Amino acid sequence: MPPNANTINNSPDELLDGSNVAALDESKQTGVLFECDADTVDGALDVDIVPLKKAEKRKLHLVWRNIILFGYLHLAAIYGGWLFFTSAKWATVFFSIFLYSIGVLGITAGSHRLWAHRSYKAKWPLRLLLIIFNTCAFQDAAFHWARDHRVHHKFSETDADPHNATRGFFFSHVGWLLCKKHPDVIAKGKSLDLSDMLADPILMFQAKYYLVLMPLACFILPTIIPMYLWDESFFNAWFVCAMFRWCFLLNVTWCVNSAAHKFGGRPYDKTINPSENKSVALFAFGEGWHNYHHVFPWDYKTAEWGNYSMNLTTAFIDFFAKIGWAYDLKSVAPETIERRVKRTGDGTHEYWGWGDRDLTTADKEDILIINKKDE
Repeated sequence: MPPNANTINNSPDELLDGSNVAALDESKQTGVLFECDADTVDGALDVDIVPLKKAEKRKLHLVWRNIILFGYLHLAAIYGGWLFFTSAKWATVFFSIFLYSIGVLGITAGSHRLWAHRSYKAKWPLRLLLIIFNTCAFQDAAFHWARDHRVHHKFSETDADPHNATRGFFFSHVGWLLCKKHPDVIAKGKSLDLSDMLADPILMFQAKYYLVLMPLACFILPTIIPMYLWDESFFNAWFVCAMFRWCFLLNVTWCVNSAAHKFGGRPYDKTINPSENKSVALFAFGEGWHNYHHVFPWDYKTAEWGNYSMNLTTAFIDFFAKIGWAYDLKSVAPETIERRVKRTGDGTHEYWGWGDRDLTTADKEDILIINKKDE
């Protein structure tokens, strides 16, 4: 979430004082954020959320600064992608992949799973490592990212959702960054309890000095290092390691908000847009199992299965759990998952959907299939 169009005051008094919340109560809660938010035994709200999802018809106020910057970025990234395959030295290619990888982890293991969802706890060396990785990614300070993401989950697909998917693919992908926030986003952001993040000195240090740390970590050092260590040209260093790498990382992250809210199955809850998207999971290191994640957002795996090949972030967290830097990893009981799949899933679950081993012949005969085709 780089350069946001609006900034919410970050002082503890401003954030926690309910009197500062605008009298905009249009957007209602449509999702759970932490396990304590669930009303039912299978982790859901005890309310029909479908009528609550909406997108107010309003004129968007464009932020031309962001439009121009993102326009340049994508043009520069196209040129950088061509240099990546035709001109850059092998060391530059691998360095850009390395920067991409640590940037993804800074978002997925850091601002997302650790700070936004509190799905595990981390000792200060791991938090420091993650804040460095996160700064390289330049998607706004981790505090702001996590705050907006909490709003996204609690008020998913309402006007308070920063990248409300009901406004369309383009808006949920990048359009939300090209216009001013809906007032509900700001109001609901101020209403959240962020005391846990405000108490983290590493998180607050990054937020305070972000405009100094971010240019160094995301642009200056990634350009200077290849030039001085292996005599790379400025053009290759800038357009490959900075522009192409950053733009690719941004679009992969944005695909979680767009593609993973549109394409894929919904085995855990068919009433919400988030879906299971393998392509997004692959490039975003496990963030594509989005139907599960919105149903059980406190699971540190953001997925039911712990398959490392499609969830490198889980492997990263598990490694640091083994050496004691990560602890109190949260997950969900299989019985709870099964109960939710059977109640709200779309029938595509590998074990508890249509055609599973528990489906008897009598059950099949009682099921009416519309528009059946001869095999």
